[in-house]
Amino acid sequence: MRILGIETSCDETAAAIVARDEAGRGSIVSNVVRSQIAEHVAYGGVVPELAARSHVTHLDAIIRRAMEEAGLGFEDIDAIAATAGPGLIGGVLVGLTTAKALAASLDKPLIAVNHLEAHALTARLTDGVAFPYLMLLVSGGHSQFVLVRGVGQYARWGTTIDDALGEAFDKVAKLLDLPMPGGPSVEREALKGDPKRLRFPRPLLGEDRLDFSFSGLKTAVRLKAEALAPLSDADVADICAGFQAAVTEIVARRATAALQRLGSDAPEIPPVLVVAGGVAANRAIGGALRDAADRAGARLVIPPAALCTDNGAMVAWAGAERLALGLVDGFDAPARARWPLDSEDMGARNAA
Repeated sequence: MRILGIETSCDETAAAIVARDEAGRGSIVSNVVRSQIAEHVAYGGVVPELAARSHVTHLDAIIRRAMEEAGLGFEDIDAIAATAGPGLIGGVLVGLTTAKALAASLDKPLIAVNHLEAHALTARLTDGVAFPYLMLLVSGGHSQFVLVRGVGQYARWGTTIDDALGEAFDKVAKLLDLPMPGGPSVEREALKGDPKRLRFPRPLLGEDRLDFSFSGLKTAVRLKAEALAPLSDADVADICAGFQAAVTEIVARRATAALQRLGSDAPEIPPVLVVAGGVAANRAIGGALRDAADRAGARLVIPPAALCTDNGAMVAWAGAERLALGLVDGFDAPARARWPLDSEDMGARNAA
């Protein structure tokens, strides 16, 4: 089957074609992503209204380009998938409404995709990971451990109680007047700095839980920056290095605990840790997670960086996985600003 996937949940306008064969193997036929960073940089962050307007302006052309690069016509597509949430509601509405219009006019099935499920299933597209497995989702809006038992079958083991990790990176970058996107900017500066000069707190690290908290760490960074002001280039680099060292230790320690729980609570499940979301591209965090997985005797899977950030291929693949099970949606499928991955309706909704 060939699925057109549309992604407009934040500040990337994306469309892709993904193929899935009868054995369940996937391949990316085309994948087009347009970043809106240049449109938001003057504001120091994503402006929801501007993001939605940009999606309206560019989505048709992005879809057309994805079709052209795939060498396919709409008659060759088996279904239309689009992110239906969670995300910035204006952007989600643009992509989902476009998908509904295409599905209705072409008489094709519609799959309303949970953006988090798309991240969760990407490793099955890129690495053929079999169910079940443990996932660490670290992105701009979410930081959580999820046990992935199957399509629509998720158990959340831990989450952030305040800021997500990607959000913390972005806020530290903005505080230090670093360019968007914040995560890569902080990572570049950290490479120049001394991670031992400034030690920042590791919230919740001593507690027996798999939750995250980054708000206090972010506040500690702000207070240190104010105390050192005016900041030199070396100060900025050392702050970034200290901050990144703190979050790297937090994530690695939490991953170790999650893998221990997996071995204890579900010994029948192979020890596989999949890392998804934009923060998965951070090399320091990725290296620490690899060390943690090696110590636990677990397999670590991190999809290519281009498929960790928001893209249409992950949405198309989630659509293909759901369509293979007969899971399609009606034209009344709502756009959602919030949509927990472990909510009751993530399972066999609208099974054909």
